Amino acid sequence: MRAVTLERGVAPYAEGSCLVSFGSTRVLCTASVEEGVPGWKRGSGEGWITAEYAMLPRATRTRTSRERSQVGGRTQEIQRLIGRSVRAMLDSFQFGEFTIKLDCDVLLADGGTRTASITGACVAVSDAFSWLVGTGRLRHTPIQRRVAAVSVGVIDGDPRLDLDYEEDVRAAVDMNVVMSSEGRFVEVQGTGEHGTFDRAELDRLLDLAMKGLRELDAAQRRAFEHPLVATTTGTAAGAGAGAGAGAGAGSV
Repeated sequence: MRAVTLERGVAPYAEGSCLVSFGSTRVLCTASVEEGVPGWKRGSGEGWITAEYAMLPRATRTRTSRERSQVGGRTQEIQRLIGRSVRAMLDSFQFGEFTIKLDCDVLLADGGTRTASITGACVAVSDAFSWLVGTGRLRHTPIQRRVAAVSVGVIDGDPRLDLDYEEDVRAAVDMNVVMSSEGRFVEVQGTGEHGTFDRAELDRLLDLAMKGLRELDAAQRRAFEHPLVATTTGTAAGAGAGAGAGAGAGSV
């Protein structure tokens, strides 16, 4: 597993935020609380959580154009995955007609951007619900569990955990695994990129993913051990600066 850091409260205007790093990959996750819900939810008394994902143009080795007029297929797939994963933190959407909008913006891409986004989004959403409770809009948080995600793959016949870009492009088999803090799978995506895999290899990859996911869950727990400090904007910010295991941050 690459070095992982989770720094809370880095975007003080957002109701929840987390800067997550998986090795060189860095993603800024913000959670914004808005009154109102999509039309199909209106009048139900239920809220909603949705997600958007984007890469900064120079998050990659060569410039990637901004998706201004039309969101690409890869981006749609990833933001839907993030949304599904984070909604799995709840058993019910009975928290009033609020929408929590997640923005996961990749600052630097070196493999695992979607898994880092999910892991950081969990932290940002948790703090957004804490903000709703702290400001008297909710009595209690509806969150029942945390979620985290990690990639695994087979490179030169060997299973690898948390692939960076160079490993990802070489992988014969590539998987993304999302799991809850209860140890239950939320989503498993597996592809034979340059080959196939049998049941025994699948089991080995899932075992390796679960090992990494337990480490990520521990990092999330550590990140929540320290309270956020209120700022003059009325939101919160991490008491510690930098990507360390200080206040508002967790690492593995």
